[in-house]
Amino acid sequence: MKVGIDMGLASSAPGGQSALLDLEELLATRLLVQGNSGSGKSHLLRRLLEQSANLVQQAIIDPEGDFVTLADKFGHVVVDASRSEGDLQRIAARVRQHRVSVVLSLEGLDAEAQMRCAAAFLGGLFDAERDYWYPMLVVVDEAQLFAPAAAGDVSDEARKVSLGAMTNLMCRGRKRGLAGIIATQRLAKLAKNVAAEASNFLMGRTFLDIDMARAADLLGMERRQAEMFRDLERGHFVALGPALSRRPLPIRIGAVETSTRSGTFKLMPLPEQPKEEARDLIFKAGEDEIAARPVMPRRAPPPPPAPSTNDLLAQLARTRPAAAPEPQAEETDQSKAERDAALDVILREILDDPEAAFRSVAVLYQDFLVRCRIRRVSGEPLNLNAFRRRLAVARAGVDTATAEGSEWDRAVAFAADLAEDIQGVFLLIARAAMEGTPCPPDGEIARACGSRSPGRARRLIAYMESRNIVVTRNDPRGLRIIALPDLGWETGPGDPNAFEEPQAPETRDLFAMG
Repeated sequence: MKVGIDMGLASSAPGGQSALLDLEELLATRLLVQGNSGSGKSHLLRRLLEQSANLVQQAIIDPEGDFVTLADKFGHVVVDASRSEGDLQRIAARVRQHRVSVVLSLEGLDAEAQMRCAAAFLGGLFDAERDYWYPMLVVVDEAQLFAPAAAGDVSDEARKVSLGAMTNLMCRGRKRGLAGIIATQRLAKLAKNVAAEASNFLMGRTFLDIDMARAADLLGMERRQAEMFRDLERGHFVALGPALSRRPLPIRIGAVETSTRSGTFKLMPLPEQPKEEARDLIFKAGEDEIAARPVMPRRAPPPPPAPSTNDLLAQLARTRPAAAPEPQAEETDQSKAERDAALDVILREILDDPEAAFRSVAVLYQDFLVRCRIRRVSGEPLNLNAFRRRLAVARAGVDTATAEGSEWDRAVAFAADLAEDIQGVFLLIARAAMEGTPCPPDGEIARACGSRSPGRARRLIAYMESRNIVVTRNDPRGLRIIALPDLGWETGPGDPNAFEEPQAPETRDLFAMG
């Protein structure tokens, strides 16, 4: 069944035909609204929401609190975003379950808090159980705030979380019944992967050349026609898309039944008063102000908040008397060798886990420090840079005898000048070349750089070859050989595809019977 939403007149001339928006097609193809501030975007969204309020469930991400007035006439529930992210996710899940239209009001929050709350709420809508995947319009006003094209003043973590939620809404939301409707002041400020998923467009007044050019490209218009976007009046848009029109169509948005809380600002005459009276009005409290000011009783100051566990531990450490420093025994060659051997054993234990290759260096470093404390390894712990170098050598699979040789020292010294992400790959190839063993396959090289993708291994080798670090060639059988010109070494022929994922060692169940 085709359901049309009356958006207004399909022409700026009086008596034009009604511009109908196919609601079912909109649910499948999404909508992008663009226009400068004051072009009528919020008016357009309000018209769309009012006309479809009784037909489909709605959720509005409202950064300025403009749409909370929908609650009085159409029954939307206003969700105040001053909650924890977990609460917002659970509320969003119940919204989908009970099919309640809501307005998420982000008014009063700073930019980063708005991004985190919007991401949590959108995540709750997106992650709802399959049984509750009912059709829903998800309207995001000022979408450039939640899916920015470039990093801004907010943290990278907040930006990634918010951008990921918006990408899920526009790219994968359709299969979950979520139809994204996003409005932005400038297309240049909106992430391209979010804007590219919309198939319907309503372009309003805009002045910058880059935005006019992008709007013309999205509507399939010639560049010389882009100037028309400067001449559009407030509330006038050009529509295109399967839910609107197959050709660019001017639309004048119709009237709305509700309004924003702020309303439209009109010019008002300034009050006439002498300069001295104006000063008194500002710097002296009025009688009504004094009368209305409550008399605050004297109260004891509130108790200080309970200190956290970390604060208590730090306080105890400061008050504890300093212990006399224990005499440090001079590190002999034998003790140094024992310490290095213990460190090598710990590194081998860490790398024996098949998943260790895909964990970050920071995570492995924390695991390494904990194991060192458990083993009571003497001496100062390795810093992160020293650990990274030792980890690269361990991942290369070099035995102790080889590692102590001067030839391997040449390889390590050369790798120290390379970028960190290719040091492990270089040492893996160098070990094979020094021992004359077959060239490592792509899967093994990928594990050395913390990836499961053989394609990443091939790209790294191509990058190293472009920097004249290695030279690759194939023998008559098509097997790969990698040479290291600076060291004068060359691997044996090896099949780049001959790699099997290592299996985790079997562990005995201590609770098994028998």
